[in-house]
Amino acid sequence: MDETPSKDTPAMPPLFSAKRMAPFAAIIFVAILGFVFLRDYLNFDQLAQNQEALQVWRDSHFVLASLVFIVIYVAIVAFSLPGAAIISLTGGFLFGLFPGALYNIGSATVGATAIFLAARMGFGEALSAKMDSSKGAVGKIKDGLKTDEVSYLLIMRLVPAVPFFVANLIPALVGVKLKRFIWTTFVGIIPGGVVYTWVGAGLAEVFANGQTPNLGIIFEWQVLGPLLGLAGLALLPIILKKFKGK
Repeated sequence: MDETPSKDTPAMPPLFSAKRMAPFAAIIFVAILGFVFLRDYLNFDQLAQNQEALQVWRDSHFVLASLVFIVIYVAIVAFSLPGAAIISLTGGFLFGLFPGALYNIGSATVGATAIFLAARMGFGEALSAKMDSSKGAVGKIKDGLKTDEVSYLLIMRLVPAVPFFVANLIPALVGVKLKRFIWTTFVGIIPGGVVYTWVGAGLAEVFANGQTPNLGIIFEWQVLGPLLGLAGLALLPIILKKFKGK
């Protein structure tokens, strides 16, 4: 029996292509280099040692300082470099809760989008098409994700236990549309972004007392509780559909 696809059947894109994988491979390569060479520089001690010089530079060149900060933040997120928490604190320290939170959240969204696009170009489109053509358990999983896509995307952003890189990668693998990825990322990281920016805005007092900020504050109940509450609200449409189906 001839199983050659007809002219009307779209050809399945190759799962792996060196040319299409190049951007994602570059991200992984730079991430490894960053972990090896930058982890001793992008930390709280370096921020504490250079706090006065950073403040003077910000006061003298506010617009340039804002642009440089945004570019550095985008690069840290896009290449999964160490220091994401520290750069968020720096945004609050240098620019206050506003526009610091806007800089942090906007930059993180741009960096996340870069990873999403690189992964989708590399193997996401082909893998998503393969999942679409599956009629077994894999196809059912893909259909379930599509049905409540927004809820799942927001939950991944709101629950701190989901690594940021993973939350950028999964949507690319299941065929999430770019616009939906961008707005759910921006909205979903607002609570956590505001918390870290707020902590950074109070670093002047922390520096004066010779203390270290609590970077695990996002996991303390007074912060984690509201985040889980928001995640529960995002989960509510899924639960209601389940009950309605029964």
